[in-house]
Amino acid sequence: MLVVALTGGIGAGKSTVAQCFAELGALVIDADQLARMVIERGTDGFAEVLLRFGDEVILNGDIDRKKLAEIVFSDDSARADLEAIIHPRVQAIFAEAVADLDHDDILIYEIPLLAETNAAEKFDYVITVESDLELRKERLLKRGLYISQIDKRIAAQASQESRVALADTVFYNNSDEDSLLRQVENLWESVLLPQSLG
Repeated sequence: MLVVALTGGIGAGKSTVAQCFAELGALVIDADQLARMVIERGTDGFAEVLLRFGDEVILNGDIDRKKLAEIVFSDDSARADLEAIIHPRVQAIFAEAVADLDHDDILIYEIPLLAETNAAEKFDYVITVESDLELRKERLLKRGLYISQIDKRIAAQASQESRVALADTVFYNNSDEDSLLRQVENLWESVLLPQSLG
């Protein structure tokens, strides 16, 4: 089996790459999705978020993710507190998923904060998706984020240089989607499949 980290800056194209890997036959887990699950209403994570951040982050009985993001992307200590609630729970779910893998499985773990959490050594292989800053901003504007939100989120992430330094492979997503998907397919066939069977 092969456990692969897929990281990259916000707006670089990680989700497109993850989708392509899923279509090629990989098991894909999204760390952001796990992070949402562990603080859903009724979980102990939800109770901890409420205790730390108060009613202002609750909307119709659920966590108001937009409000929570505003707080944590404007305050480093608030972000550290939220990460202390979320990360251990996410890591526990991920460890269970790895324990359940068959010997020839390839697991792609979409993890935006790989460099920030010093987690690269937990993986057999590391891929980062990178893209020019202006292109990333354009994509994020199309997703409905404001430029102030985009700047804060980019500033909160590790630099492109630090992600590239950790990576075994870098996908550059500055052209069209076809060119990105060709990079994914080439890596799958020439490196990941042979490694998982080796």
